[in-house]
Amino acid sequence: MRRRSRTTGKLPKTRSRKAKILKATRHSSSSVAGQETEVARFHRERDEALERETATSEVLRLISKSPGDLELVFRSILENATRLCEAQFGLLFRYDGRLFNTLAVRNAPAVLLEFIEQRGAFLPRAGTVLHDLLVTRDVVHRTDASAAETQSAPVRLAGAKSFLAVPMFKDEALVGAISIYRQEVRPFTDKQIELVQNFAAQAVIAIENARLLNELKQSLEQQTATADVLRVISSSPGELKPVFEAMLQNAVRICDAQFGNLALLEGDGFRFVAQHGAPPKYRDARQREPFVRANSRNLDRVIKTKQAVHVADVAAEDPQSGVVTLGGARTLVNVPMLKDDELVGIIAIYRQEVRPFTEKQIELLQNFGAQAVIAIENARLLDDLNKLNQQLEQRVSDQVGEIERMGRLRRFLPPQVADLIVASGTEKQLESHRREITALFCDLRGFTGFSESSDPEDVMALLAEYHAAIGTIINKYSGTLERYAGDGVMVIFNDPVPVENPALQAVLMALDMRTAIGGMIETWRDLGHDLGFGIGIAHGFATLGTIGFEGRFDYAAIGTVSNVASRLCDEAKPGQILISPRVRQAVDKVVTVEPVGEFTLKGIRRPMIAYNVQGPLNSKPN
Repeated sequence: MRRRSRTTGKLPKTRSRKAKILKATRHSSSSVAGQETEVARFHRERDEALERETATSEVLRLISKSPGDLELVFRSILENATRLCEAQFGLLFRYDGRLFNTLAVRNAPAVLLEFIEQRGAFLPRAGTVLHDLLVTRDVVHRTDASAAETQSAPVRLAGAKSFLAVPMFKDEALVGAISIYRQEVRPFTDKQIELVQNFAAQAVIAIENARLLNELKQSLEQQTATADVLRVISSSPGELKPVFEAMLQNAVRICDAQFGNLALLEGDGFRFVAQHGAPPKYRDARQREPFVRANSRNLDRVIKTKQAVHVADVAAEDPQSGVVTLGGARTLVNVPMLKDDELVGIIAIYRQEVRPFTEKQIELLQNFGAQAVIAIENARLLDDLNKLNQQLEQRVSDQVGEIERMGRLRRFLPPQVADLIVASGTEKQLESHRREITALFCDLRGFTGFSESSDPEDVMALLAEYHAAIGTIINKYSGTLERYAGDGVMVIFNDPVPVENPALQAVLMALDMRTAIGGMIETWRDLGHDLGFGIGIAHGFATLGTIGFEGRFDYAAIGTVSNVASRLCDEAKPGQILISPRVRQAVDKVVTVEPVGEFTLKGIRRPMIAYNVQGPLNSKPN
């Protein structure tokens, strides 16, 4: 039996003491756990800080080690930014004061890469992150871009949800931006934003270092330009053309001009023997007519005074001059080439804005003129060398013409036709001929409505994706792309390359197309585009050959077979491959088909039974 307290008559406080001890013990355990959590957080933050410092040091090391290799530095910046900020991909842009240009990409999906390559330099649309950055000149942080009024390419093509764009400034001038993206809704932290800002500052340092290095190189080039020309003269004592070209190239570059000419005096005019950087129209005119009479005011002044002629605005003084109308020249300087006080030629350089040349630049050009005379003297047999140069120029012109002809063939004709012509050395295959072929026509259902209600950029992006898929499959089955217009594509088989069973080859290709485009249609439908895909295939005789005009030829198949394929495609419902009876006979033992009825096709006198290809015999029908 427990005793009561003598003073109060109550039981002793043993239990109360035990409760306090137990509570204190629990509190102590909780404190220890809290301390362990705090230690873990400290270690994590320390590790993250160390990782950020390491990444920053790595970028600075690259800038120091490779001051002129911006691509390497930009790649490292994007790699570290996306990794440390837990982003899926990133982009780095340069801004020239008017347009953005993508200079580096990290982990972007293939469809976005393709879009970036096709887009080139661009002005961001209103509502996009770069547009907001351009307007606010500040960090733009989108936590959920799915509801943005104007969706950018990373959102539309790569599924970006949360993303961050940080501007790059040089002396308060915007020079670029870094953007990183997450494909889930998860905002970036303040520390991550600060880290990307540090990377942006490092990118600007790299750009500035590259600029300073470039200026140093230019200064060195100015000092060594004269020695370079003298070296060319020494190494090519019997050849004037390389001397003139090296001389003119250095003169245009060092004097900060847009283009230049070097001409030799012949009788009462000048023969142009070298050009550098000339605009196409002016360059072509000088190549067609290298000899120009000295009937312009500036050329006549050089002949009469044998002094340099410097015109601040030639357009105001002689607006009808060819160098103004064809070359857009505004400021010019003509420097005479003198031998024993006799004029032998001129060196002329031009700027396309009103900006006079400096005295040092004119003096440098005069030195080049003196070197040109040395080169002419070293040649000695100048007339013979001029004839040789003319022969070489003609030979080069013929070769360039042949290369251009082959380039046109490969650009405007199907690869099979162009390859046959190049291999045979003749264009006989382009002549009109008759052959039995299989024609396939396919297009998208609902494309007209889609193109009328969608932005041009969305239409072009969808067409690019569609054509890329179609083109890959056409090449796979060795089809000849006869033509394409928008979403419509015509492919023929058995010409110019013979095919053992062209109808079967066309049907197998159609099945492959239906599968590939079917998957794309599902993706487009998720984006709100209600599109379908249909195919028509016919077999018969056609007349084949080139049609068009000089400069643009197409390889075409003309005949009922082409019309039937096109009409069957018109009748095909989304997902159908409609074939003619002749095609059915050729593929009956390979694929399963179903009759879909008799059609009265436009331009075809009698109704035609059409069949829908369901699939290969060894698989379930679609």
